[in-house]
Amino acid sequence: MEDIKVNFEKNSATALKNANLQRALKNAIDQFRNVRWRAVREFEEWEQLRVKARNIKERTIEHLDKYLETLEANVIKAGGTVHWASDAKDACEIILDIAKKHSVKSVVKSKSMATEEIELNHSFEGAGIKVVETDLGEYIIQLANERPSHIIAPAIHKTREDISKLFVEKLNTPYYKEPEELTKIAREKLRSEFLNADMGVSGVNFAVAETGTIVVVENEGNARFTTTVPRIHVALMGIEKVIPRFEDLSVFLNVLIRSATGQKMSTYVSFITGPKRNSDLDGPDEFHLVIMDNGRSKILSHEETRESLYCIRCGACIYICPVYKKVGGHSYGWVYPGPIGAIITPQLLGIDKAPELPFASSLCGACKDVCPVKINIPRVLLELRSRVISDRRVGAGFLLRIAVRLWRFTMENKGIYNLASQLSYILQKPWIRHGRLTSLPFPFSRWTKKRDFPAVAKTSFRKQWNEIKDLEG
Repeated sequence: MEDIKVNFEKNSATALKNANLQRALKNAIDQFRNVRWRAVREFEEWEQLRVKARNIKERTIEHLDKYLETLEANVIKAGGTVHWASDAKDACEIILDIAKKHSVKSVVKSKSMATEEIELNHSFEGAGIKVVETDLGEYIIQLANERPSHIIAPAIHKTREDISKLFVEKLNTPYYKEPEELTKIAREKLRSEFLNADMGVSGVNFAVAETGTIVVVENEGNARFTTTVPRIHVALMGIEKVIPRFEDLSVFLNVLIRSATGQKMSTYVSFITGPKRNSDLDGPDEFHLVIMDNGRSKILSHEETRESLYCIRCGACIYICPVYKKVGGHSYGWVYPGPIGAIITPQLLGIDKAPELPFASSLCGACKDVCPVKINIPRVLLELRSRVISDRRVGAGFLLRIAVRLWRFTMENKGIYNLASQLSYILQKPWIRHGRLTSLPFPFSRWTKKRDFPAVAKTSFRKQWNEIKDLEG
């Protein structure tokens, strides 16, 4: 994580020129938006459920230490082992130690943003341990050696043709265009991986403090294989994934699944409480829960941005975001894309590693409207923008502060405002084309390279308004 430096401006400029990416994003996002809209519309108590979910999250985060301690006690009571990881390096070392202790040679993984966050696959590979992603989207991404571009749909940026070519290149299969054929190929390749794996690694959608139960939500069945077939199951979760009571799941499963995939309920929802018992037909011999901080306590310490931890990773804000729809997930430079990435990434990596991301938004507010736990993402973005400007004593931040102060001084003084308007009208003439301002000099050129400014009118609106009032009078 120390080497990551997000360059959103450069990444997004590249994405906008990629016609194939633009086509893939439009097709996938339009479909996701439609199914989510139908799922929410048919649920009459949707808004009340959102309020309940937010209230539970708010209460949990306010008393996070208590609920995490309760979770630990109940996981141990159920026969599991709990490990605490302060950061990504710590988490990787804990999981590798478990693998080495049991002479693990092969690992299967279900989809987990937390494992992407700590780059667990690289740690396994560095230790000579084979690791295979078993979610279809993640499997495609692993073959392509890329990061996920969406929380729920990791390969949303790829077309069927892209995937077909990838399978031909990496798996030596015939070229197929139909999704059914591509899925069949992946299923056949992965079946033996499940049966031969020594360890399964999963994420955690929710961890119930009251019972020590972890909940994994999926549609493909690969997570259930991952958590039951290998003799060791390791689950990795961020500290914010805990919820107080088992009955809270009725709220969170409803808002998560409808927001994420537009379903009433996912095909598989696994409730895992400890390792296999004597009466169980399947399941792991050992269950390990790794509870990770990795910057989350820092977020918790700031009241202005604390609600970032309410996120349940549904991806709804990503589907609705006009910026994401044009630039895709890889433009955000790390594992969390879209509006949630714009607020989470700078806080987890450090504002100096991703200073552009809080500005990667039009502040339209659509993300706030669709968020199932009502995170006020625009407000958090504004707070982070303020931090970026405060942290920049020179350069762009300094110039922006000076520009804002000049603008404020001009707007507060009528005479200065009128003078500025008249000067603007005179000075703009060399750059007027068909009534619009184009090819302006720096710094305005950064805008006019892509679009024009409206020309400054000869007569100000205030003067025109007063003239109309005089005529009517």
